[in-house]
Amino acid sequence: MAEEAKSRGNAAFSARDYATAVEHFTDAIALSPTNHVLYSNRSAAHASLHHYADALKDAKKTVELKPDWSKGYSRLGAAHLGLHQIQDAISAYKKGLEIDPNNEGLKSGLADAQAAASQSRAAPAPSPFGNVFSGPEMWAKLTADPSTRMYLQQPDFVKMMQEIQKNPSNLNLYLKDQRVMQAIGVLLNVKFGGPNSGDDMGIPEETSTPQSSASERKEDKKMEEEKVAEPEPMEVTGEEKEEKEAKERKAQAAKEKELGNAAYKKKEFEKAIEHYTKATELDDEDISYLTNRAAVYLETGKYDECIKDCDKAVERGRELRSDFKMVARALTRKGTALVKMAKCSRDYEPAIETFQKALTEHRNPDTLKKLNEAEKAKKDLEQQEYFDPKLAEEEREKGNESFKQQKYPEAVKHYSESLRRNPKDPKTYSNRAACYTKLGALPEGLKDAEMCIELDPTFSKGYTRKGAVQFFMKEYDKALETYQEGLKHDPRNQELLDGVRRCVEQLNKASRGDLSPEELKERQAKGMQDPEIQNILSDPVMRQVLVDFQENPKSAQEHTKNPMVMSKIQKLVQAGIVQMR
Repeated sequence: MAEEAKSRGNAAFSARDYATAVEHFTDAIALSPTNHVLYSNRSAAHASLHHYADALKDAKKTVELKPDWSKGYSRLGAAHLGLHQIQDAISAYKKGLEIDPNNEGLKSGLADAQAAASQSRAAPAPSPFGNVFSGPEMWAKLTADPSTRMYLQQPDFVKMMQEIQKNPSNLNLYLKDQRVMQAIGVLLNVKFGGPNSGDDMGIPEETSTPQSSASERKEDKKMEEEKVAEPEPMEVTGEEKEEKEAKERKAQAAKEKELGNAAYKKKEFEKAIEHYTKATELDDEDISYLTNRAAVYLETGKYDECIKDCDKAVERGRELRSDFKMVARALTRKGTALVKMAKCSRDYEPAIETFQKALTEHRNPDTLKKLNEAEKAKKDLEQQEYFDPKLAEEEREKGNESFKQQKYPEAVKHYSESLRRNPKDPKTYSNRAACYTKLGALPEGLKDAEMCIELDPTFSKGYTRKGAVQFFMKEYDKALETYQEGLKHDPRNQELLDGVRRCVEQLNKASRGDLSPEELKERQAKGMQDPEIQNILSDPVMRQVLVDFQENPKSAQEHTKNPMVMSKIQKLVQAGIVQMR
């Protein structure tokens, strides 16, 4: 049950429903309070919700339960980092790396924590313009003011303002642009002088200087025109020139990427590679050019080249502190190439490790699916290589000898080895189910008996094993159904007939009210846990039927004519909830 709750939590986490994931992991912890993995998973879910205090509590519990598990320290470091406890985060990541020095997640977390420490030691000076460039308010003000509204139709102006909004220090690059100066004035509610400074300053007519003569105004206008006609030349610094060239290269690289994407869609793979290669040469700060080229190599079966590009993308991405999703994409693509190569090498372990690293960067559902597929392929391959019906039969015979000597644990060991050699043998599942029943491991026995029936629905032993387990679990009605199902395939089987008789005796005992107080109490407790019993008791119609049986004999007589009602009443009688006298 704890494993089921954990699986539901993992599924919710993969779907980014972190609140539901926390609930499922909490249910699992209630069932298995010493399982360190559950606390680790819940810590990750809390951290995804930014509930870092709760994440820290679970991470500490993880480390307490499993101090030699590196992932616990990864959770601990992430929680400390979320709470801005930077030195504690660094310490946690370092402890984890002492246990697992090659763990990429711990290395990445330590780098993040150390970067945060550097930033806290050298915090940048606050911008003199405050938050005027942040958020959508900037665009709203520029749209509302008539003097700047027209600029928003000009792409170069919009791009400059976006650059300033991204990093206010970029303002120094555009101070010579009159439109930018006008925008700053609007955002700060300050009017700057310009070609029409008198109008812009809004000097009231009654406070302006006395009227000048026509000749004076004419002379002033001439001087003004001369000033406008002879602007001072703008000097371009070497730094500005380099920045301009860098922007041009980035823009050209983006165009090459678009051309590469178009060629890829048309399956013109050689052209796509040429364009992506040009993009990487123009701009080595965008790892998507490498991952896109890797995708082409993957499509054309050039797996070594694909892996090489993915490794470059991961290395460069870490240097640039790129988006973790991009790094995860490169690792996932590499893992996909390794899976393709594993079909020849028959070694899925490198691919599995790569997918696991990708998930430490970003828990993407597609990556998780690929990991599960790789693990299944590895397991299937191992089973194929291990498959040997002859050795399986030898192990089964050894199990039978141990069973006869009542050495049940030893018999289970032999039967398990037999199933590893031949997992499709219903007889071995039947034999191991009998062992588990003798050992009192009833859930395991039931599982084996059901697998036996699934593999061979006509094999009567499967039904006798399953019925016996259900009988020992005191689920007499279910055991009766199992025995009756077996009799459909083997009507004269004595074990099945004896099983039916035993079940009927127990069920009639409840119907006659012959249960002892202890038996009644035990059966009632078990019955109240049965979902079917709970549904019957929560049905308003059945509640009224039970009241009528107790208080209104005439109505009760009518209820006995309804087969569906009587079937439910019989269920309650068998569970000890209702006693008929």
